[in-house]
Amino acid sequence: MRDTRIFGMQSPAPPAPNLDPDDWEAFRAASRRALDDMIDFLKTVRERPVWQPAPPEVVQEFRAPLPTAPENLDAVLADFATLIRPYATGNLHPLFMGWVHGAGTPVGMIAEMLAAGLNANCGGRNHIALEVERQITTWAASLFGFPSDASGVFVTGTSAANQLALLVARNASLGDDVRRAGLRDGSGQLVAYTSAEAHGCIKQAMEMAGIGSRFLRLISVDARGAMRTDALAQAIADDRARGLRPFLVAATAGTVNTGAFDDIETIADICRREKLWFHVDGAFGALVALSPSLRPLIRGIERADSLAFDFHKWAHVPYDAGFLLVRDPERHRRTFSNPAAYLHRAPSGLAAGDTWPCDLGPDLSRGFRALKTWFTFRVHGADKIGACIVQTCEMAKYLEQRLLEQANLYELAAPVALNIVCFGLRTSPDGELNKAIVIDLQERGVAAPSTTIIGGRTVIRAAIVNHRTTREDIDALMIALRDSALRVTLAQMRRSDETDRVPTAAAG
Repeated sequence: MRDTRIFGMQSPAPPAPNLDPDDWEAFRAASRRALDDMIDFLKTVRERPVWQPAPPEVVQEFRAPLPTAPENLDAVLADFATLIRPYATGNLHPLFMGWVHGAGTPVGMIAEMLAAGLNANCGGRNHIALEVERQITTWAASLFGFPSDASGVFVTGTSAANQLALLVARNASLGDDVRRAGLRDGSGQLVAYTSAEAHGCIKQAMEMAGIGSRFLRLISVDARGAMRTDALAQAIADDRARGLRPFLVAATAGTVNTGAFDDIETIADICRREKLWFHVDGAFGALVALSPSLRPLIRGIERADSLAFDFHKWAHVPYDAGFLLVRDPERHRRTFSNPAAYLHRAPSGLAAGDTWPCDLGPDLSRGFRALKTWFTFRVHGADKIGACIVQTCEMAKYLEQRLLEQANLYELAAPVALNIVCFGLRTSPDGELNKAIVIDLQERGVAAPSTTIIGGRTVIRAAIVNHRTTREDIDALMIALRDSALRVTLAQMRRSDETDRVPTAAAG
């Protein structure tokens, strides 16, 4: 204790500042109320709009300057409840069908809280969180038929995992010295191949790696939306004849537009024959491995050199929990390991260990993503998660059935390969009404599909990922679609009528 002398008398110094609660019991009570409120929020998800925009007065609250003085926790929790919680993305709701968003689980929420409490930095060092991540890697290797010593690393999502996989493939082709010498010292221009329906992150990865998207060949697809393997083989042969250096093929397990699966087995054959790195972007579709009935869709995935996927989509681990799995652990490590002095390994103590996660990717500061994944699989089990995946596919087939029953109004824009249904109004050949319907559904808060473009036309895209979605929800969607179609059609007719009247009024 520091001495402070006033009129020759010693008085206690003020306590040193810290960030723990002044009153632990009051903090405990507020925390319990916050947890109860979030559990109620999840329990009653159907009672609220799927999505609603934050009004201007709420947005204005987030223009406040940096707070410099403490605020009461109860007041901040109240602001969360009124200013933040009502205006989230909406992917908890069973009628959120936009893009491919996982719905999360109450168990995952608890695990995220516990991970935050531990506040473990999972970049490296010798602590139990890394053992949890290694166990998830072992589970993933077993699930996809990779060798038991395959390496894996958590990242933000499949976009990041695809980029890391491309860098591993680059090193495998050019040698580890490419890290120091760069691409200019390589022998021949690298070229990669993927489906014309592949996610745009593959193109972005080529650009970020310095190879250039000009050297990414987008291979045409068949009627199912899968990469044409004959066109792939021809493109590789053509590039070799030009003196270029093919190095990577990225197959897709569940395309972003329609959920189509490339022929992984045949692509694996081509890569083995041509001595190319074989990567699979399985952002959501790879997890069909959890279902015995759907697993044949990824036959051959066990032959991939690397695989990227998201636990936060069909496994519903809270965001974010992307993952990269690599067959050759030494190749993976040599792509990213850094011999910096501050990363020195000791024979024992906190700096002990051989391979740390920072040796498998660019991140040194990393959160404990593995814990919420570990909780999700421990509490629910792989079989139940797989059954929920099958359930969403059945809901997509049910939506397809309901649309076909009203074929005078709606038409399918693509085959329903799995859990994604693309469709539109027959009276909207240019897709403008389809776009308006989606906006109307979202703004009314009754459902949240998205749009995509197929064959040059904007169509409605319902990606059914949520484990909460039931047949009753699909029936409610059909009613909402009818109402929105009527609303936007009438609005278009009014606009057309007003436009037709303008010349007459001007002439008068």
